[in-house]
Amino acid sequence: MKLKKISRFLFPAALLLGSTLLSAAEIPAGTHVTVRINQSLNSGTTKTGETWTGTLTSDITSDGKVLAKAGDSVKGKVTFAKSSGRLSDPGQLSLRLSSINGQAVYSSRVSRKGSSHTKGNVAKIGGSTAGGALIGGLLGGGKGAAIGAGVGAAGGTGVAAATGKKEASIPAETVLTFTITGSK
Repeated sequence: MKLKKISRFLFPAALLLGSTLLSAAEIPAGTHVTVRINQSLNSGTTKTGETWTGTLTSDITSDGKVLAKAGDSVKGKVTFAKSSGRLSDPGQLSLRLSSINGQAVYSSRVSRKGSSHTKGNVAKIGGSTAGGALIGGLLGGGKGAAIGAGVGAAGGTGVAAATGKKEASIPAETVLTFTITGSK
């Protein structure tokens, strides 16, 4: 009688252990993994160390065996997040994959950088400087042009500072490819 009770618990436990061992097949280093992220990430609001989630877009196979299926869950970590400055230094984000279907992995980094400030700032400051010089020249001659240019440049710099943040962003549903560098 006791043997029946013990076997009733041992059999399901053995099945569970066996399925866990089969699903924990290690994903080989060098494997390319493509994922679709579930949420938007922005360098202005995201912090280093935050986690993100997503799903596999295709099966992961090795030696003809499927190690993970398309649609399986993935988790990752933001390894670097830097908000944009107003006049320079665009925002930056770096992400790594940390697990696939609950199995811990190490991966390459995927990074994004906001667009450059230079072109927009030159246009805002240069255009305001030229406009100020023109108006100053019309109103006060040569001396007025110099004063107008200075006022225009200051105004253009103010506009560039007020509108100048260039954050890095990764919209929800973005597909990213990581390379596995190891498993835990």
